[in-house]
Amino acid sequence: MAAKRKWSHEVTEHSDALDLDRDVFTLHDPRKIAQSLKRSAEHSRRRKSEPFRSAMSMLTFYINRAGAGLDAKQKRILEDAKDELRSIFGRERQT
Repeated sequence: MAAKRKWSHEVTEHSDALDLDRDVFTLHDPRKIAQSLKRSAEHSRRRKSEPFRSAMSMLTFYINRAGAGLDAKQKRILEDAKDELRSIFGRERQT
């Protein structure tokens, strides 16, 4: 019997808003992750909000859904990718 896939995996793989590069969330460079998400968000014709919000939402969704399954190093890389996204979109971090 095949392993049951989680709905969050399906959303990540087949998002209605963004066409993500394959394995984007497994990259080890936060800047490359951010650039890939930016490119996907800017080229999407299906997203419902501005590119920055779509990209950040997908990144946050992945971090939250992966949860305990993420090792600490990769989680740090993904959290750093949030700062990179803010930077390449010219947004300041809100405190």
